Amino acid sequence: MDLAVGVIMGGAFGKIVTSLVNDILMPLIGILLVGISLSELSITVNNAVLQYGVFIQSIIDFLIIAISVFLFVRLISKMKRKKTAEPPKPNAPTKQEVLLTEIRDLLKENT
Repeated sequence: MDLAVGVIMGGAFGKIVTSLVNDILMPLIGILLVGISLSELSITVNNAVLQYGVFIQSIIDFLIIAISVFLFVRLISKMKRKKTAEPPKPNAPTKQEVLLTEIRDLLKENT
């Protein structure tokens, strides 16, 4: 069940990242490159069209998803390490506890 939820969430996250890259990042990069749109970059060889601009967008999609997953896994592993950390050592007994222990031991000796 957890795997199914992860796959569905991953698919939805992929769509969000694709939209981020296509609708926000690529236009900004196009502005920085003086009006050149990366998605329109292509080379025509004979009848074949090599759209390397779309490939560059896919690489950017992948890098954003990979960094996000890496950071998420890193966060989860840090949380797990904190949970499995050494249990706190018991505090030293208070004076009252020491006195009660001595009384108990004395009572055991007398009976």
